[in-house]
Amino acid sequence: MLAPMQGLTNRAVRDYFIKTVQPDTLFTEFMQVNAAAEKRRLTPVDRRDIASGSGEFPVVVQLVGHGREPLVAAAIEAQELGARHINLNMGCPYGRMTSGLTGGGMLKRPELLPDIIGPLRDAVKCSFSIKIRAGYDDPQQILSLLPLFESAGVDFIALHPRTVVQEYKGVADHSVTAEVVRNCKMPIIANGDIRTAEDAERVLKETGATGLMLGRGAIADPLLFARIRGKAEKSPSVETMVSEASSYLLAISERYREIFCGDMQVLGKLKAIVSQMDEDVLVRIIKELKRAKSLAAFEAALSR
Repeated sequence: MLAPMQGLTNRAVRDYFIKTVQPDTLFTEFMQVNAAAEKRRLTPVDRRDIASGSGEFPVVVQLVGHGREPLVAAAIEAQELGARHINLNMGCPYGRMTSGLTGGGMLKRPELLPDIIGPLRDAVKCSFSIKIRAGYDDPQQILSLLPLFESAGVDFIALHPRTVVQEYKGVADHSVTAEVVRNCKMPIIANGDIRTAEDAERVLKETGATGLMLGRGAIADPLLFARIRGKAEKSPSVETMVSEASSYLLAISERYREIFCGDMQVLGKLKAIVSQMDEDVLVRIIKELKRAKSLAAFEAALSR
């Protein structure tokens, strides 16, 4: 699965992944639920994004918000627009996501979750999943939540085995993933620090997870999907890696021109992708791309 990543898994990026490496499942960026709205809980942009999905790769919508009524209303709205799967964000560690009971903040008040998860599952007529951290500040918290998720009929869990307070510090502890797999009847999708085919093989072997959700590793290298499937080199040469990265970013730049306004916005969005790249062998071109002051300079660096 291609993970939902705010600012990154927009429809242009999803289109590129569909046409090049075809993940089994692609998620939208999270869609912020408007708790104050009386009717439409999703933004016009989000509504358009949902309605644009069709065919072989249906839209999988991730919702982030708080309160039973707003989340239920947003889930119903998303389904009416064509969403084929609803995912609840219970893991986002940043900004307002931790200041209220949204995203990872929901784990601060686990006693409130039964009043949300059950009604939300009942409202979702398609499949329903949860993307979650191992806990708010205790990586064992997830184990206490499994009975609730199972009894509510959640279809699967995508687990990132860091705590919310860790943000992205340290390493994803997939021994927690393995413990959850052993104690759970639901399919568990492993997420976190899977950046190479070797990482993927190790995590699947050590955890027994049903599948993988790829985030930063896939944004940095879309061919990670093909490498895991044995359809691309696991350890390409430096020249090949530079060529692959250049082709990828130029293709995204072309798509971004169609959905974003002006060269500087396109440049900023492209640099957000570059910021996910950390391969030592790409350090020279990464530095040059980050220093680019114009879209023309950015694309010129890729074309050399």
